[in-house]
Amino acid sequence: MDDTAILARLSELDLELPPPPTALAAYIPCVVHDGVAFVSGQVPFVAGSVMHPGHLGDRVTIEEGAAAARQAALQALSVLRDALNGFDRLQRLLQVTVFVASTPDFVDHPKVANGASELLVQVLESKAAMRGRPSACRHYPWACASKWP
Repeated sequence: MDDTAILARLSELDLELPPPPTALAAYIPCVVHDGVAFVSGQVPFVAGSVMHPGHLGDRVTIEEGAAAARQAALQALSVLRDALNGFDRLQRLLQVTVFVASTPDFVDHPKVANGASELLVQVLESKAAMRGRPSACRHYPWACASKWP
């Protein structure tokens, strides 16, 4: 799939890439080196606000967490497209890493992470298949429900 095909697929799914978010701190949104692109962490924003702030297992439901993961995945795609000047150079995803802000007793991290994984497979099809997905399932008292690819 090239840039045109991926944008068409997004349209078919009634999805739109948001503008690439700017860095919120001292980091680069995407680093490309030796043919590999690493997209920095994405906090899911909608209309300038964090989507579903709080912790899974407390104020944030699994469905809300999965929706936030989907939004962060869309943002990551937007950052990647911007860094590569389109999707034409994208061969495949190597890894998607999901961080879930949760209470210590929350155990459904994979269900939240599926929000990002399923979106990437829907959009990128075979380019997203068979990639690694480590999960960082910890209690982060300072974080919002989010995903970092």
